[in-house]
Formats: sequence, structure tokens, C-alpha cells
Amino acid sequence: MNKKIDYRNELNPAQLEAVESIDGAYLVIAGAGSGKTRVLVHRVAYLVEKKVKPDEILLLTFTRRAAEEMLRRASLLLDERCSRVSGGTFHSFANATLRRYAKVLHLANNFSILDESDAADTINLIRARLGLDKTDKRFPRKRAILEVISKSINKSEKLADVLYDEYPQFLEFSDEIKKIREEYRKYKAAKSLLDYDDLLVYLKELLVNHADVRLALSRRYKYVMVDEYQDTNKLQAYIACLLASEHKNIMVVGDDAQSIYSFRGANFRNIMDFPRLFKNTRIIILEENYRSTQPILNLTNGVISRAKEKFEKNLYTRKQGGSHPLFIDAEDENAQSRYIADKILGLREEGIELKDIAVLFRSGWHSNDLEIELASRNIPFVKYGGQKFVEAAHIKDVISYLRIVYNSADQVSWMRALLLIPGIGSKSAEKIISSFSFGKDRLHPISGIKKEEVRKLLDILKEIDSASPAQAGRDPARIIAIILEYYQPLLKHKYDDFHKRINDLDSLLRIASRYKSLEQFLTDMALEPPERSLAEAGLRDKDDSTLTLSTIHSAKGLEWHTVFLIYVAEGHLPSYLSLEDEEGIEEERRLFYVASTRAKENLFLLKPHIDRSPRSFMDGGGSVFTQPSRFLDEGGIMDKFVQVEDAGDEFAAACAEFKEDTGKKSASDKEFLRMMQEYFHGQEED
Repeated sequence: MNKKIDYRNELNPAQLEAVESIDGAYLVIAGAGSGKTRVLVHRVAYLVEKKVKPDEILLLTFTRRAAEEMLRRASLLLDERCSRVSGGTFHSFANATLRRYAKVLHLANNFSILDESDAADTINLIRARLGLDKTDKRFPRKRAILEVISKSINKSEKLADVLYDEYPQFLEFSDEIKKIREEYRKYKAAKSLLDYDDLLVYLKELLVNHADVRLALSRRYKYVMVDEYQDTNKLQAYIACLLASEHKNIMVVGDDAQSIYSFRGANFRNIMDFPRLFKNTRIIILEENYRSTQPILNLTNGVISRAKEKFEKNLYTRKQGGSHPLFIDAEDENAQSRYIADKILGLREEGIELKDIAVLFRSGWHSNDLEIELASRNIPFVKYGGQKFVEAAHIKDVISYLRIVYNSADQVSWMRALLLIPGIGSKSAEKIISSFSFGKDRLHPISGIKKEEVRKLLDILKEIDSASPAQAGRDPARIIAIILEYYQPLLKHKYDDFHKRINDLDSLLRIASRYKSLEQFLTDMALEPPERSLAEAGLRDKDDSTLTLSTIHSAKGLEWHTVFLIYVAEGHLPSYLSLEDEEGIEEERRLFYVASTRAKENLFLLKPHIDRSPRSFMDGGGSVFTQPSRFLDEGGIMDKFVQVEDAGDEFAAACAEFKEDTGKKSASDKEFLRMMQEYFHGQEED
């Protein structure tokens, strides 16, 4: 016997309106935490309950897991009929459709799909065939070329425009990249190969150029539903609209205020212009929030209300109480990190588990200093959206030079340093290392090394060694500054995205400036690596868990009890790359909104008072005073919705308390060690 669902009692009025809306075009604007997934799940069940055949419903999502989870929940809500609904990603739907209609497009229906790695290797093969792997100037590598071509397709932009806007360092190779793109297309066609982008390109072609197929698909899928519509690119939005062209029964669900993936091709205009494409579109807005406290929502409402273009909404909650978001103007980057670590430890003592706490940031490098601080406090964390600081290849490169300075016999570091030099491979590096004469503390003069770049490296190391021969007197920041001058051209040669790595190297320089000992700096960078922290997490106290560090982009769709948002400052959030771009600023505003709406109970907004310019080691920039993010300054938002906290006195008190405790413990520790020595010495005698 089929279940009967009491929709009226399970849904709020706006959700119920969306679920019971069947025929026609609907745009559901689902504010953060407003139960978007709940609406989609109940609408699937409602359609099936209203005798719509499950296979006539098409649910398009951005991950297979999302589709499977929604249909599983719908089946539990109603019955197993919901599991027969056609659900999946745009790419999986395209794959199934193209295999069915392959002959129409003169494709073999047994075509193979290239994953990203296969596609990059194919690009490399074509690059070599065209002789572009042996040019006088360094040509872009395979993954960079693939990325440029893919962005051109997903953004529906000319390749030249993509190069100009996002890859200016490759502009001089525009003609060559176009040639590679054309040869890549021919190669795939000849071998019956499709990459991920081709799946969408061919599906669009099928729907546009073959009216009979488009009508057949539109009649088969009588009800089309699209999740996260604000994240669709032009191709995906076009496909969705074509599929509904016959019956106009389409519901797209999303939030214009959470459109933050333009760098992946998502187009903000898709959700804004949907009512223009379907003239009789009914707009339903979900405003009741089930996640955050009202003080947090007041802030986010205030920030997003300043958006240039938006669907009007005002999030509210029935949750009682809640404290105002806190703004902390920390003295510097490390003060910001110390404040967060102190607060996290305090929250843990109050019973808030680490898994319920997150630190969010605009760019991956923003957490560099914090990662070192957390490791020193033994606070386990996992990072999403950007490599962990000490694991990044360019950081490992620079550390290898420092290790050679500290221990000239470190042959592992020598190998890495030598392999960075163009023209030196593993065999050459081994040969060079074998010719070295290692003394107790110094690298002895070497004969027979003719390669100029190797000599240059040896001269740099000799300069560092002669400036401060004693290990104890070696200033890691000064050494890094010298090394970075040498490393800069190697960085540009090795990494196509070198400009994205510069901030990490600047962070390394800032972190090193807090140390007077090279030995201590290298020790802190080497100990407590992230893998070990996570592996041992299960061996710690049973109530322990893992803190989340995440870019805002990777945090979308998630939530935590407490959220720390760092670098809430001009040039950081919003990013300095967007300051002259009005559309860019609007997306940065949406990023702030997404980050803030991840918090359930506590929201901390932090800004280091003094920072270094984003490219300080590259252009000689120095310390600058940062201003609070414009998103807090606009319309007196901070005065209305944010409580300002002075972190200075708290840090001073904490430091004093730490020193006092350390002094007390050191005396008792000595007594303890004496007792232990006597005890074990006695056992040895026995």
C-alpha cells in the first residue's frame, strides 16, 4: 500500500507552493539554509503521487551522488517508484543520450570518453607532433593548454578572449594553441574519442540541429528539474531549456546570491535571465532559514541587499537567541592565527567538537600561517580547496635550498634543487652529486662542474655561508630572501601558474621572519605533517575530531556550528584581482555571503591590521595597512550588525599566563625528571 504524504505539515508555505507547482516554468530562489533539497525531494514524490510516470521526470544535478541521494530520500518518503526517476548529472545524461542517437551525429555509439588525464596526454601528443615541445621559448604545458581550451568551451567565449582575460602569459602563443585545438578535435573524431566538454557540445548540437530528436526527448521527459541552476554554464542552461522546449514544464532551483563559480564557467546571467526565456515563469522565493541565528542572517541580508542585481529576499529564522557576529582587527597575520587557535581550544573546552568548527578563506594561501600555528598547538585539521601549505611543490623547492644551507650533505635536497635547473635530469643530477666532496659542515670546492646554472647555485650558497657561517646566527628570513631572487626564474619556468604561487612564497617569508634560528624553522616546517595529524586523529582522545580549513568555494553547501572567516580586508575579500571589475566585485560579495551563511551559531570575522602586499617578494612591496572589507563598510553594516572585539589585551594576558605557567612547570618538570631517573636507574641495577 502506497504512503500518503502530509505535505502541508511537512513543508512551510513557500516550500509547499514549490512542491505543488506542476505544469509550466518555475524559478525557485532558495536562500541559504532554506531547505532546497527538501523541496526537490518532496516534488519528485509529489509528481509520482500525482500519477506522473517516474521515467517522464528528469532531475539534473551537479554530482551523481546528489541525484542518488535525492531519489533515495524520495523513495523513503513515498515508495520505490521514485527510484525509477531519471536522475543524474548533465554529463551522464549527455553520455546516455549520445550513445542512443550517435548515428545522427555520425558518431560511433561505442565512443570512448577521455578523462582529464587522458585528454592532457592527448594534447601533449599533438603538441609534440607539431614540434611545439622544442621551441626557443617555453611553451605552455599540456594541462594548461587543456584548461584554456576547456574554459573557452564552457564559457562559450573565443579562445583569444580567454587568453587575454585569464592567461595573458600565453598570449604570444595564441595561434599555436588554436592549431593544437583544431588538431585535437580532428584526432578525437578520427579515434571515436570524446572528452567531458564534448559530451555537452555534441548534446547541444543534437538538440539544436535535429528537431525530431529534440521533440522526441522533450516528449519523453515531460517534467525537467535542475538543481543549483546558478552554477550552470551557458551550455548546460541551453541544454536544459531545449529539453523543455516542447512542454515548457521546467523547474530550476538555485540562489542568485550563491553564484560563485564563474572561474569554472558558471554564468550568473543564467538564473537572472531565466524568466526572460520562459515568459510565464512563476518565481517562488524560499526565505525561512533553518541553519543560522537571526543576528547572522541580519548581517548576510544587509550585505547581499547591496548587490547591483538580485532577486529580493530577506532570510529569517524561528530560532531564538544568538550572538552578534564578531569582528576582530588582529595586530598582524600571526595574531590572527593565535586568536583562532585560542578560541578553538576554548570552544572545545565548552563541548564544541572540532568537526563542528571551520575556518574559511578566499584564497588557499590565506591559511598558510594558520596551518603552522595549528600544527604547533597539536590541533588536527583537514584542508579543502587548495593544497596544504607545506605540501605545495614550490614550498618544498625553497625548503630544499634551506636544508642544503643547514646540512650540505642532504643529498635528497640536492636532488630536488638540481632537478629544478633546466636541462638537468635524474642521471645528470646523480652524477653531479657524486662529484661533490662533503665535509663535516661545509661543501668542499668542486671541480669538473661546467653547467653555468649549477655554478650559480653554488655561488648563492657560498654567499649565504660566508655571510653567517655559524648555524646559530643564520636568519631564515634573510636566507629565504636571497634564495627567492635565485628561484624566481625557475618558478616561472617550472609552473605555468607561477603567478598563483607567489603568495605562498610571500607567506613563507613572513613566517620565517618570526624565527631567529634556521634549525628551529626547519624543524617546525618538518614536524607534525598533515598526513600524520590525520592518521593519529583516531588515536587521540575519543572526543577529539578534525577542524576544517576550506576555501569559500569548497565550503558551499556545508555548515558548521562555528565559522571563522579570515582576511576580511580589501584586496583579500574582495580579492585584489577584482577591484577594477564591477562584475568581479559582485561575485566577491556573493562569496562573502556564502561564507557567512555557513555558520549556525558563531561567526568570527578577522582581519590582520598589518599585512604585506600580495606580491612583495616579486616587486619589492613592503608592509601596508589593510582596510576592512567594503562589504562591512557599506551602509554602516558593521555598525548595525557586527560586534567589534579588541584582541590585543586578550593576547597579552594569554602570553603572560603562558610564561607564568611555563616557569612553574619547568621547576616541577625538573623534579619529575629527577625522580624518573632514580626510578629507572634503580630498575637497571636490579
